[in-house]
Amino acid sequence: MTPEIGLIALWMAAAMALLQAFWGLGALSPKMAAFITPVKRVAVAQAGLSIIAFAALILMFMDTDLSVKLVAMNSHVDKPMFYKIAAAWGNHEGSMLLWVTVLSLSGAAVALLERQLDPRTLAATLGAQAALGLGFFAFLLFSSNPFERLSPAAPVGMGLNPLLQDPGLAFHPPTLYVGYVGLSVAFSFAVAALLTRSVGPAFARAMRPWVLIAWIFLTIGIVAGSYWAYYELGWGGWWFWDPVENASLMPWLAATALLHSVSVLAARDALRSWTVALALIGFAMSMIGTFLVRSGILTSVHAFAVDPERGGFILGLMAFYTGAAFILFALRIGTVKQGEGFHLFSREAGLVANNLLLSVILGVVFIGTLYPLFAELAFGAQLSVGPPYFNKASVPLTFLLVLVLLIGPLLSWRRDGRGGLVKKVAPSIVYGVAVTIICFVLAPEAGVYPILGLGFAGALAVASVMPLASRNLARTPLATYGMVIAHLGIAVAMAGMASERGFSTEKLVAMANGDTAEVAGWTVKLNDVQPRLGPNWSATEANVTVSRGGDSIVQTPQSRHFTSPEMDTSEAALLTRWDGQLYLVLGANEAAKDGSLGPRWQMRIWWKPFVSLIWIGGLMIALGGALSLIGRWLIAWRKRHDAVSGAPDQAPEFGEVLA
Repeated sequence: MTPEIGLIALWMAAAMALLQAFWGLGALSPKMAAFITPVKRVAVAQAGLSIIAFAALILMFMDTDLSVKLVAMNSHVDKPMFYKIAAAWGNHEGSMLLWVTVLSLSGAAVALLERQLDPRTLAATLGAQAALGLGFFAFLLFSSNPFERLSPAAPVGMGLNPLLQDPGLAFHPPTLYVGYVGLSVAFSFAVAALLTRSVGPAFARAMRPWVLIAWIFLTIGIVAGSYWAYYELGWGGWWFWDPVENASLMPWLAATALLHSVSVLAARDALRSWTVALALIGFAMSMIGTFLVRSGILTSVHAFAVDPERGGFILGLMAFYTGAAFILFALRIGTVKQGEGFHLFSREAGLVANNLLLSVILGVVFIGTLYPLFAELAFGAQLSVGPPYFNKASVPLTFLLVLVLLIGPLLSWRRDGRGGLVKKVAPSIVYGVAVTIICFVLAPEAGVYPILGLGFAGALAVASVMPLASRNLARTPLATYGMVIAHLGIAVAMAGMASERGFSTEKLVAMANGDTAEVAGWTVKLNDVQPRLGPNWSATEANVTVSRGGDSIVQTPQSRHFTSPEMDTSEAALLTRWDGQLYLVLGANEAAKDGSLGPRWQMRIWWKPFVSLIWIGGLMIALGGALSLIGRWLIAWRKRHDAVSGAPDQAPEFGEVLA
């Protein structure tokens, strides 16, 4: 009965989306102005029905209802409950239902919380959001039904991809989807503003908190996915330029540019056209990412669907929505008035330079990701674009971006004197140059890019805290602290990347019981190798003692074998210290050549100096965004408290988060 309830709720949610789109976009006509208020209720009803459908999906997996095709294909009777629940979105149909549920919830949140926009623009925003949802509802109902029955029921189920049987599955996809779909709200705001010709500071102030939320969750999702791949795949890398990794990076780059642009528009009434364009591009990148991951066009652990028909459906949705939006942009951009001007030496100019560089990097990643697919389709050529292209093309641009990021926040709005700018920037430049020279002298073998990376990271770290130098720290707005922490997080992550790239040590050895290996000051001793049995896997587990300077700890890397479905995986052992991580991977068993030493085991050992800074910096970036969001809300609360006498407990509406 649960699948039928879920399917009915899904159909009803689709009906609500159709009604919401008709009333919301129809409210642009004076004859349908009466539907502006009801469309909000419909948006909330759509979200409620979507939640019911998704809850039904969760219950099906918790009960291991093997009469449902999706459960039979992606779960197993013996799988731990945690992974049964996570498996609900660890597949094609379930992930798309999660997508559409978040999309519906976003629309309901706009309906309930947004009060800054004029009623027509708000109704048009809800109509555009529902129109987006309609396509995905149609995709689920007609092409990828998550509630399809299986007759007869499967006896045990095929199980979940072992690489996905990890706590990361519970956090990585949902956070990414909130980020992806959060950009749909910015897209809907932009479409509505074009339709009602209301592009301006009020539109930007209403859109900014939603962009910030999407950016925060995208950041968390990318950081979580990077660390998940780092420890789960056993390759010792934190970023592989995999096309599906790029599919999440491209929306983040667009969202970062949009966040800066919308802040300029909200605060200084500049960059109107640029802000609208970035809002459309941001969601277009989300749609491209959805197509890459869900169409089966790529072979990846992230890519679930392999049905060309479903891939064609998603491609059609992407072409329709992005094409229609950019046609609207082309038709209406002439009606968008030019905003306020600014001087070449100003914070606005710094943000424009920041956005241009982010856009160029986005173009580099976009071309490198999609060109092989285009070449195969157009010319039948099998091409592979890997890390050499991305590193050579994007790293120099990233250094330029860091230079702009170093200078931009120190500039004044409207206009800044050149002499004052030199005094502000000098300390960070001097520190960065000093770090670079010291690294070149002490460790020239690290390479040019890692050493420059450490120098730029040092300069950015100093520049990040400079905005606090002349302030009363007790009265500094929380949003300013958020900016400082986010920029400092970029410096920390960059230092971690440069250190890992330039100073990592790797050793591959064959070890018998009792053998030792030396790696970067660590002594690694293999004590024993024993079989282990888990809930739905068997493993070979090594007992390894690692020591450095009297610090001795036992580590247990594993090589696991899953039977449903059948796959071998490596479970790396990670030992984290303040100055880096020791990374151990147990490999295959091989006999000694002379047969006298018994079995020998391949052991891959890495020492990665300061690699943890990559993810610490990423979380600092997200924390900075969260503090900025909270800080702006508090500023708005104080303004409203001062304006509304006798109502100290009346907090601002969510959309009233101001600059």
